[in-house]
Amino acid sequence: MKVVLFCGGLGTRLRDYSETIPKPLVHIGYRPILWHVMKYYAHYGHKDFILCLGYKADLIKDYFLRYNECISNDFTLMNGGKNIELINSDIHDWNITFVDTGLNSNIGQRLKAVQKYVEDEEVFLANYSDGLTDLFLPKAIDEFYRRDKVASFLSVRPAQTFHIISSNDNGLVTSIQDVKQANIRINGGYFILKNEIFDYLHEGEELVYEPFERLIHKQQLFAYEYNGFWACMDTFKDKQQLEDMFSYGNAPWEIWRHADKVLAF
Repeated sequence: MKVVLFCGGLGTRLRDYSETIPKPLVHIGYRPILWHVMKYYAHYGHKDFILCLGYKADLIKDYFLRYNECISNDFTLMNGGKNIELINSDIHDWNITFVDTGLNSNIGQRLKAVQKYVEDEEVFLANYSDGLTDLFLPKAIDEFYRRDKVASFLSVRPAQTFHIISSNDNGLVTSIQDVKQANIRINGGYFILKNEIFDYLHEGEELVYEPFERLIHKQQLFAYEYNGFWACMDTFKDKQQLEDMFSYGNAPWEIWRHADKVLAF
């Protein structure tokens, strides 16, 4: 199953990084978050990627053109460094298609721009490329086929900490509640889509607005609720939290490292 990755945005809330590199190349540990997302899908056998490029597309292309397997894999150095034998590898069996989808395009436009690359797919996956999870993906895909809808997305609880308030007409606060205690869920950015999605997507439209409204009207969109680990790298603080988790060996999204996770697809 092909995986469409939206990685062309400006990442303005990560300005400390985005002025020099695109958001998908911001590192967590040894590798950029884009790699972590791709590694997640590859773990479940989905290794055919389509990168929707835009801002600083050349840097993303260059990263993979110069990819060094030794950075995140064990290897044996022989003959004084003349020969290297990889003990394991990351991307040797990945197919990555790089597509310039426009500097200022929205998600819907980027998806439309790669339509020809998924036209042979009855169902394909898509992702914002800035969120990480330990979701058991095959279960979500099975549920998608069971529901037989045009589109679904991962429904998660907000990872950020903030408060929801209610107030009266005079501005007096009537209630205050931690968002994590409220019954609020958000789009986690992990999509499963039938090719029919393009029948609902018109030129220039944003994916989750007009097209999803049409799907809702036709009862063709459902949210797959997940209460396990999910985190988004939207701000510098988010980046630091994910970096800390990685540094302390507590990175739930690295399911490929956990022997208790069953590889099934």
